[in-house]
Amino acid sequence: MSQAAVIDGAGFAAGLRGRVADGVATFRNQAGRAPGLAVVLVGEDPASQVYVRSKGKATVEAGMLSFEHRLPADTAQDDLLALVRRLNADPAVDGILVQLPLPKQIDEQAVIETIDPTKDVDGFHPVNAGRLASGLDGFVPCTPLGCLMLLKDRLGDLSGLDAVVIGRSNIVGKPMAALLLRESCTVTIAHSRTRDLPEVVRRADIVVAAVGRPQMVKGDWLKPGATVIDVGINRVPAAEPGKTRLVGDVDFDSALPVAGAITPVPKGVGPMTIAVLLRNTLVSACRREGVDVSPDL
Repeated sequence: MSQAAVIDGAGFAAGLRGRVADGVATFRNQAGRAPGLAVVLVGEDPASQVYVRSKGKATVEAGMLSFEHRLPADTAQDDLLALVRRLNADPAVDGILVQLPLPKQIDEQAVIETIDPTKDVDGFHPVNAGRLASGLDGFVPCTPLGCLMLLKDRLGDLSGLDAVVIGRSNIVGKPMAALLLRESCTVTIAHSRTRDLPEVVRRADIVVAAVGRPQMVKGDWLKPGATVIDVGINRVPAAEPGKTRLVGDVDFDSALPVAGAITPVPKGVGPMTIAVLLRNTLVSACRREGVDVSPDL
């Protein structure tokens, strides 16, 4: 029995970062400055610290300026909002990312809504969410946009394909569905309360799993030949006592003989998120300076 092609998200992301770096070099020649990305981290969450380090390193490697703001976990909401407003007004900053989750004393939505929508490279501001839902240009959340790039690279024209998105979050599920609609797919948003979820998934040419449950989607849920994008990153116990390993929301081993193509976890969707963040920051800088670097982004 043939096995699914494993989609090399890490390789695609490296190519995208390279194209962004080329675009940054062109931008610097035309605008006389480098694009700037500001990342704000509140507290000591270990996973968030790793993400912020990775984002800072990738930003510098692409030729951009990286502005990191690390605040203590007991930071008051008003102080964080004041920092965001300063970054809004800073001409050296083209993109602002406030790392989520935030400590419980801070209203995440209030912070998101304070970010200037033209610098909202995470694509979470209601203005950008509304523009996406309306089919207008705006910033799109990095993970779903990365998923779409992988799908189009694999399948080309997505028009008319049946797509199921499992998960309805504002970060992945809803924007993913909107992006697929924009590509003229027939889209179903499924979730934890969907009746007969396996049967719903079996209709799909494209499955995007973003539900946050380890290995929930089994191989016998899939239509033979379906393209599977696994957004999940779940840490589960490994065979060796005291060790853990990363798995997705899809049971990779049972999906491999059924799917036509599938992203692995890790090295699938994950690397795309940072690459798209860099891409969005370059796009923001170009819009703000009226520069057209014409990168293949």
